[in-house]
Amino acid sequence: MALRPEPQTLIRSTDTRAHPKPVEDFARDVQAICGQFCVEPAAQRRGLVAGAASRIQVSRFETAIVSLDAQKVARDQRMIRSDPGDHLFLLVQDKGMCRIHQAGKAHVLSPGDMYLVDSARPSEFVYDGANSRQVSIHLPRDELMHRFGPVCTGGLEIDRDDPLFLAMRAVLAKLFVEDGAVAPHLGEALLSLLGAYLRCLEHQAGMAEKKEEAVLSRALAVIERRCSEPDFGTADLAGELGVSPRTLQRHFSALGETVSERLLAVRLESARARLAAPATPGQSVSAIAYETGFNDLSYFYRAFRKRFGTSPGAARKTLSP
Repeated sequence: MALRPEPQTLIRSTDTRAHPKPVEDFARDVQAICGQFCVEPAAQRRGLVAGAASRIQVSRFETAIVSLDAQKVARDQRMIRSDPGDHLFLLVQDKGMCRIHQAGKAHVLSPGDMYLVDSARPSEFVYDGANSRQVSIHLPRDELMHRFGPVCTGGLEIDRDDPLFLAMRAVLAKLFVEDGAVAPHLGEALLSLLGAYLRCLEHQAGMAEKKEEAVLSRALAVIERRCSEPDFGTADLAGELGVSPRTLQRHFSALGETVSERLLAVRLESARARLAAPATPGQSVSAIAYETGFNDLSYFYRAFRKRFGTSPGAARKTLSP
């Protein structure tokens, strides 16, 4: 497998000195640029954080450059209520590593990786006391919601294996070296590429959803067709559909039931319908049970009573015209 080339950093500063300061002072610097966040220093630093937070303008976007060696930085629901998030942060891991937690998922960022942080959702950035530098481009949340819809919210890792990732990185690299004359065009190019990436995600999610719906639809049709076969079960259904039993069960979880539960329900409904049909008044209950896929009469009687609250014989008397 080919190794990925080491990405160029966006910040070309030659000043690598870290300036230890009390964590409260560092937190105030971050909050002045990015909104309310709490900073937890690494245990070995004894209440100090070595780093800096500064603000620059990149095209029309306010941008934060944050270097630190903290344990973690977090934004919780209380902070969001006090300081509602009006930005999506396009976070670029410029140096070091970071582990991001948002929307119940965790992502590890290496140098060059990008993540779209939703400031309106709780988030946590873990550094474990190692030196890290991040560039955070503040994109207006309302504008992106209007242009791209909810797909841009909730926290999103930008897949670095996607060709659009490379295009966004190239535009970002130009943004940090070009003068103001072309910056507006590059800023719009960045948003257009991000929008194209988000549209592709929507399309892929839609195709996956349609594929799942198709599998479930086919499964239900096969159950209706083969429910009268006593030996027909989950493994047979999965084999006919070309999926694993585990995958099949996952599809049925959307209905709140298992394959076996749906198969039993279809068999019982079929038996109940035959008990009520005028064409079979002389046919025995046991014959109907066998013809609707049951090969154990005692189980059939128990399952029928549990589902319909009455015995098959009593149901026949009630349902028959």
